[in-house]
Amino acid sequence: MDMSTVIQQVTFKNCLMNAAGVMCMTTEELQEVAQSSAATFVTKTATLQLRTGNPEPRYFDFASNSINSMGLPNYGIDYYLDFLKSESDAAASTRFLSISPLQADDLPELLTRIQQANFKGFVELNLSCPNVPGKPQTAYDFEQTQQLLTTAFALYDGPLGIKLPPYFDLVHFDQAAEIFNQFPLAFVNCINSLGNGVYIHDLSMSIAPKHGFGGIGGACIKPTALANVHAFYQRLNPAIAIIGTGGVTTGRDVFEHILCGASMVQVGTALHQEGSSVFGRLLRELQDEMARYGFNSLADFRGKVGYL
Repeated sequence: MDMSTVIQQVTFKNCLMNAAGVMCMTTEELQEVAQSSAATFVTKTATLQLRTGNPEPRYFDFASNSINSMGLPNYGIDYYLDFLKSESDAAASTRFLSISPLQADDLPELLTRIQQANFKGFVELNLSCPNVPGKPQTAYDFEQTQQLLTTAFALYDGPLGIKLPPYFDLVHFDQAAEIFNQFPLAFVNCINSLGNGVYIHDLSMSIAPKHGFGGIGGACIKPTALANVHAFYQRLNPAIAIIGTGGVTTGRDVFEHILCGASMVQVGTALHQEGSSVFGRLLRELQDEMARYGFNSLADFRGKVGYL
């Protein structure tokens, strides 16, 4: 079977990678993902300076789901750029560097440092973190989103995409797509966790920050993730690839993301719970699903939900 996929003329051996925030904080974690069956990795979302994030406990697993309020802990943009510079050009061209400007003025400096480092891979602009106290999810403010993208593409000519929060209204899909189609985006990544859920453990909140509110991930968010992938696949310029994230615990889940239009699929909660061996299992299960329907490549069924 041909398990390869392409984003902006870059070919990946398969469609799997980690989600930013899971197994990507340190260079050791990134190397482990790089040596796994995943096609590539995305770094922890980097800010200009090191951040310790929110106080512990800030992550909790429940069944095949999770809640977190990490608060963007990371070692700062230079840490991840130094690691990426140590890779071969061929490997670096397939990597994803996630960034988040905590202030609008941070974006030019982040992009300048990336260009100065001569990074040739993909930049993922995270517009969707729900867990930084006092900071709203940028992508829910369409005017600010358009301003940030205007700034980004005026300064940066490398492959750049955006990570999105979940949208729930069809009108919002229309409005967001109208903005995104104005720019030469390499991809959109949908979705980040469902913001500000609560999970009760025993008689207490399961996490400490924000009075127990946190982002929900894992199996329970798959229907919302698939809806976002499907909605944007229908609305975006064909040149803009879709990365599907959310609810992936089996190869069937990967299969459904691709069926809805995803070119690549990120794994978060299941990676945290199972470790990097999850990628091999998911690939085997994905191949089983493809064989069941007689598909020989991902292109055979990508975006064809309801048309096969």
